[in-house]
Amino acid sequence: MGKALFGPAGSCERSAAEKIKSTEKLIEWIAAQGLTAFEYQCGRGVMVKEPKGVILGQKARKCNIKLSIHAPYYISLASPEEEKRLNSINYIFQSAQAADWMGADRIVVHPGGLGKKSREEATALAKQTLAAAQHYLDEHSLGHIHICPEVMGKINQLGDLGEVLEFCTLDERMLPCVDFGHLNSRMQGTMDYGKALDAIENKLGIDRLRSMHIHFSKIEYTSGGEKRHLTFADQIYGPQFEPLIDEMIRRGMHSTVICESAGTQTDDSVVMMNYYIERSRSLA
Repeated sequence: MGKALFGPAGSCERSAAEKIKSTEKLIEWIAAQGLTAFEYQCGRGVMVKEPKGVILGQKARKCNIKLSIHAPYYISLASPEEEKRLNSINYIFQSAQAADWMGADRIVVHPGGLGKKSREEATALAKQTLAAAQHYLDEHSLGHIHICPEVMGKINQLGDLGEVLEFCTLDERMLPCVDFGHLNSRMQGTMDYGKALDAIENKLGIDRLRSMHIHFSKIEYTSGGEKRHLTFADQIYGPQFEPLIDEMIRRGMHSTVICESAGTQTDDSVVMMNYYIERSRSLA
C-alpha cells in the first residue's frame, strides 16, 4: 500500500521571504522541507508552455515531488451559456495537457455556479459538460489524466459532497477532490470525517476512496459557507486535521493532501506530514 503525500498549493509567505521566485527552485525548496507533493496553480489561466512544463516535470521527478494542477477558477460546468460550457471543456483540456507535460496525473476542477437552475438541473448539466470533457481528453490521448471535481465552500455554489460524488460516477477515472475545509464550511462546522469517507467509499468504492485528492485548511465561514482561508494557528474555526489523518491511516488511504492555508501552506503541510508519519509508526 502506498503512502499519503503532502504538500502545498502554490508559493507561501516563507518561500517569498526567502526570494524563491522560479517554480523549479520552489519545487527544490519544498522537497528540502521533506514534503512529497505540490499543486501547480493555473487558477487564472493555463500559462505554462510545453518546454517549461517538461522542465518542471523533470525537476519534480528528481526531487520526488508528485505534481497536480489546479485548473482555472472560472470553469463553469453548468453555465446557461453554451459558449461558457465549451470554454470550460477547453480549460480542462489545457490543464490536462499541461499536467501531461509535467508528468502530473490529476487536475482539480471547480464546478462553478448554479446558473439560476435548481441543484438537480445544474448537476445534470454539469455531468454533460464533464462527460464531454472526458471524451475530449480521450480523443487527444489525455485519458490518463484524472479529472478531480472539487467540493466547494459556498452553499450557493455547485459542488457539495453528494454532487461531486455524482460527477465521479460518470467515469471510473474521475476522482473526488474533497476540500474538508470547504465541506466543514458548507456544513456550518458539523462535518464528520467518518461519515464523509463512508459516503465516498459507498458511492465510488474503496480504490477511489484510497486514491482520492484532498485539499485542507482551516476556514472561517458564515451562514453562506466559506468566508476566508486561515492558518493552523487559528483556534476558533476548524476543521482539525488530526482526525482526518487517523481515518486515512485506518482506511489504508494513499491520497495526495494539498494544504491551502493562508500563506503558511508549506509549514502547515509539514505539520500534517509529521503527524502522519508519527501516527503511522504508532499504529503499525
